[in-house]
Amino acid sequence: MCYYMHLYACAAKQKAAQAFKTGQKGLFFMTFEFSNKVKDLKPSAIREIFKSLTDPSVISFAAGNPSPLSFPVDKLQKLANEIFETESAKSLQYGITEGYAPLRKQVAARLNTKFGIGRDYDTTVITSGGQQGIDLACKVLCNEGDTVICENPSFIGALNAFRSYGVNLKGLDVGTDGIDPDELENILKTDKKVKLIYLIPTFQNPAGITMSLEKRKAVLALAKKYGVVILEDNPYGELRFAGTDIPTIKSMDDEGVVLYCGSFSKVLSAGMRVGFLCGHEELVGKIVVVKQTNDVHTNLFFQMLCSKFIETYGLDDHIRSINKLYGENCAVMLDAMDKTFPKSVQYTRPEGGLFLWVTLPESTDMKDFLARTMAAKVAVVPGSTFLPEPDKACYSFRMNYSMPTTEQICAGVNALAGVMKDMGL
Repeated sequence: MCYYMHLYACAAKQKAAQAFKTGQKGLFFMTFEFSNKVKDLKPSAIREIFKSLTDPSVISFAAGNPSPLSFPVDKLQKLANEIFETESAKSLQYGITEGYAPLRKQVAARLNTKFGIGRDYDTTVITSGGQQGIDLACKVLCNEGDTVICENPSFIGALNAFRSYGVNLKGLDVGTDGIDPDELENILKTDKKVKLIYLIPTFQNPAGITMSLEKRKAVLALAKKYGVVILEDNPYGELRFAGTDIPTIKSMDDEGVVLYCGSFSKVLSAGMRVGFLCGHEELVGKIVVVKQTNDVHTNLFFQMLCSKFIETYGLDDHIRSINKLYGENCAVMLDAMDKTFPKSVQYTRPEGGLFLWVTLPESTDMKDFLARTMAAKVAVVPGSTFLPEPDKACYSFRMNYSMPTTEQICAGVNALAGVMKDMGL
């Protein structure tokens, strides 16, 4: 049998979608069939927007990044040199899956003193960013066909992670102070496949709102009542520049139903990809086992760098400087919007975090609006990107104030206001 006939014979026998099609010059190419877990996943709209921002004249409100001005570059460089000088072999070696022991202790201590988190049954694992923590939580708790309740809108990275495990997403509108507990209970009563409630209670991404204490208590009570785990994602919790702190849901948890997710991405460096999960030791223990098959361990050098920064400088002064920067930027953005946006346009007024949420009248042609904004050289993220049901109509968009300068904020807001005026909003 000739070689090409052999290829066809093997493909027929295997019946594994290994169909070949003839290309140019007699070459043969594989036709790929993707798993059910990923075949319907789409590229992140935000990441795709980033690709289009090569034009330096475009003012971007589309980013979800911390400001480069917030990175303590000189201090990190100094500490990195020290690590390589004194612990190079260790820092470049494999580490344990649970994470670098000194960093785990530092995280646990800060969670306890700053957020009141940590019971006898709680333990912590270091993850490769908060994103991995979200992914591992769903992987451990959910089967295909199970239900995950989330906010509407919600973080796109979490939504895509959940979708990759074949779960059903049910979104609850966030309102001005979080989801409605009555609506939550209606789902919990009728859907017996709910395995996870995913929430960003503080400075929510993308809406910028914060869940009230009353609603946090109500949601926790419902999770206990129906035996459902809450994944409390809090990457922005320390980025408060106005108002007063509200206790985390995890701090009120006395039954181990809350898994808390945090990250150093917004307070130290996003590129390090160092996050953490804190929860009941039984749940975290299973997550550790799964992480072993995922990436073995989080980058050890960056774990050591985070640990050394906390040991040497602490985080409080650094975070205060970040919050001053973001508070000033947010104030400039809101002031410009107050002065120029039509009264028909609504927007949130965050007390921290990186984002605010703008909602246009329901008569707005969103495709036309987004095309006009790009023509005006201003980039925003369409709200549909953040919906559990992305095909639903959405008249909102997300704006970021951490990345642009104050001059860019003013110019970009004025440009958006011009588009709105031209469209008669």
